[in-house]
Amino acid sequence: MNVVESLRDRGFVDNTTHEEELISYLSTPGRRCYIGFDPTGSSLHVGHLVTVMALCHMQRSGHCPIALVGGGTGMIGDPSGKTEMRKMLTTETIEENKAGLRSQLSRFLDFSDEKAFLLDNADWLTGLEYIPFLREVGRHFSVNRMIKAESYRARIDSDEGLSFIEFNYMLLQAYDFYELSRTHNCYLQMGGSDQWGNIVAGVELVRRKAGETAFGITFPLIMTAAGIKMGKTHKGAVWLDPERTSPYDYYQFWVNTDDADVERFLALFTFLPMEEVRQVAGLSGADLNNAKAVLAFEATALCHGREAALEAYKSAAAMFGVKKIDASLLASSGIPRGDDGSALDAVPSLELEASTFEGEGMPAFKLFAQAGLAQSGGAARKLIQQGGAYVNGERLSVFDRPITRADFEGGEILLRAGKKRYLRVVMAG
Repeated sequence: MNVVESLRDRGFVDNTTHEEELISYLSTPGRRCYIGFDPTGSSLHVGHLVTVMALCHMQRSGHCPIALVGGGTGMIGDPSGKTEMRKMLTTETIEENKAGLRSQLSRFLDFSDEKAFLLDNADWLTGLEYIPFLREVGRHFSVNRMIKAESYRARIDSDEGLSFIEFNYMLLQAYDFYELSRTHNCYLQMGGSDQWGNIVAGVELVRRKAGETAFGITFPLIMTAAGIKMGKTHKGAVWLDPERTSPYDYYQFWVNTDDADVERFLALFTFLPMEEVRQVAGLSGADLNNAKAVLAFEATALCHGREAALEAYKSAAAMFGVKKIDASLLASSGIPRGDDGSALDAVPSLELEASTFEGEGMPAFKLFAQAGLAQSGGAARKLIQQGGAYVNGERLSVFDRPITRADFEGGEILLRAGKKRYLRVVMAG
């Protein structure tokens, strides 16, 4: 199956330019394609994953992806999808953000031996001279056509309007495409559906200036079944940077996928074969929850590595029980298929003398403070009074409720503060 057909089968494709020629073009291995990444932050988030996974599919199909970091265009700001002007970034901030993006993209793509390229459009854009640029590039653009593009039209109709500096963005992105075609033999640009106007402008510029046929593919905006933009939660974005979203929280994001989204997200965000993914359509109950665990494991392994995925899996097993996942369910996944005896190892523990819990035991707020789940006894009282403290899964309602030997199961109790912080207390002696 051609990579375009494979991408369409997995739900990636929103639109293409002249698809039959595109499929023919990509039937030859070693073709180069690119996607631009705006360095407006130091980390990508889950909302960027469709574009990242598309580059991965291209590489796995024998092509050479280019991740283009917009160090130059980042100084302008893409108006696409925005109702107000983006904050202008300093050169120092852009450099810091680029370093973060390089690190994250390197987890997904193999950049060794020119199997992929990581480029920065500042290398050619910052040296452009204005008058020559207008004569050589600007003359190929119709203002009438530009203002009909969705990204420009939405901004023009907004209260803030469209600034002249942003109006130039389409020309610069189109010039990126031309430059990559000229220097890297790259004739395919991909991006989100909001980039369609910019991509088509680049296709046209390559045709006019180089006399070559170039291509474009856009991807749909991914919304959850609940109508929320992919990667957004009540707490904000889900980041690929482990310092901003821990591997465990990343795993839990995928585990909490809406039932209606599981099959679609397995197709988009894992490399599991589609014949296995399609079998999820008929699942429900525990089987569907097991499919969510596979999705979480595979997505976490891609972003943070297999070891981090295993640790997240073990932590989840310790908190919510080990999932017995049938060997026939999404059989290509590397997720553990049963309890390997080490699930609890990933949860922090504290050992206390058994005598601590004799007689009247220890007040709950003191135990939570000693365990480090609250900064002080007063903070622990507040945590319990607000309903955020649990012992063995049961919410505490009284801050000085005594914790005694009777609370221990197999010589252990499990404390929880909030939704994510756990600690085992092991009774010694």
